[in-house]
Amino acid sequence: RGSMGLAENQLSFDLLESWLAKNPDAAGFKRDGKSIFRELALFQDYNGLPAFKQALVDFMSEIRGNKVTFNPNHIVLTAGATRPTRPSCSASPTPGTFLLPTPYYPGFDRDLKWRTGVEIVPIQCTSSNGFQITEEALNQAYQEAENRNLRVKGVLVTNPSNPLGTTMTSNELDLLVTFVEAKDIHLISDEIYSGTVFISPGFVSVMEILKNRNYDEFSEVRNRVHVVYSLSKGSRSPGIPRRSDLLQRRDGLAAATKMSSFGLVSSQTQYLLSAMLSDKKFTKKYITENQRRLKKRHGMLVSGLQKAGIGCLKSNAGLFCWVDMRHLLRSNTFDAEMELWKKNVYDVKLNISPGSSCHCTEPGWFSVTFA
Repeated sequence: RGSMGLAENQLSFDLLESWLAKNPDAAGFKRDGKSIFRELALFQDYNGLPAFKQALVDFMSEIRGNKVTFNPNHIVLTAGATRPTRPSCSASPTPGTFLLPTPYYPGFDRDLKWRTGVEIVPIQCTSSNGFQITEEALNQAYQEAENRNLRVKGVLVTNPSNPLGTTMTSNELDLLVTFVEAKDIHLISDEIYSGTVFISPGFVSVMEILKNRNYDEFSEVRNRVHVVYSLSKGSRSPGIPRRSDLLQRRDGLAAATKMSSFGLVSSQTQYLLSAMLSDKKFTKKYITENQRRLKKRHGMLVSGLQKAGIGCLKSNAGLFCWVDMRHLLRSNTFDAEMELWKKNVYDVKLNISPGSSCHCTEPGWFSVTFA
């Protein structure tokens, strides 16, 4: 039995193990050869160790080609990318409704709807244009929410996409920024896979769009655009998931910081990752090598699928391949999709995620994880 439905990147553990072996002081919680374990064991600032936050924002800039910078004072740290309350969405006393483009990460149903009371209205995207967001789809989703008397608080996107494995275009991001500005709502860009782009086109962060529009740090639009990032996916920390939210509004920042106290990042973890991320030579090597390995593994999967007569969406990032099995369905229905999924599980002994679990509007698409 095997699973190709779990979003894990196991391709570059050896690089991390090698760094840990060469840097025993960091792994042993030492500074200049002397133990600082007792220092780290005491209560630290809930906002996080300044050295770690600075190393983190520098690393976030590095994987974005140093085209944008981040303010460490606007970072909220939590232990893991999936917390009971996602600060970006739930820092308001009335969570409201968020629009999400389909297909989207199935966990959002759990993380947002079940845990914070946020309602999700899908932005229906289709294969006709490679599942890109259109102005028509945005407006339709917003109108649907209004028809249901739901108050839209924002748009949430994952860039690069889980499960599509594609990066959003500058045109899509421009459209989103224009949309949230016109509607006076928030935009949350979940960029946890930003370090996994292995072929062109490159990754464009929503922060680049804001920079190109000359929105300064105090502009109202920029105050309503937030970035989520994690070290647990493309830039895999040693078995320890890390999540950070870049929040611009002071009220949202304060609320999210207070909520983060329920899932603090340990001081020991922050110290270790601070040392690792501050090693610029290592981080540069890691990013490059990890992307090379992702590209190789992706190529192996796509080639194998093609030999079997199965195509997939052209992708350039992430840990996923969006596989087109529509021609293998008994009928063009989601019941037929589930039949094919069960056949894969029980006969082939391989679990891959059906598109319906990602709220895809078209039966026959499957998400396959290759890392």
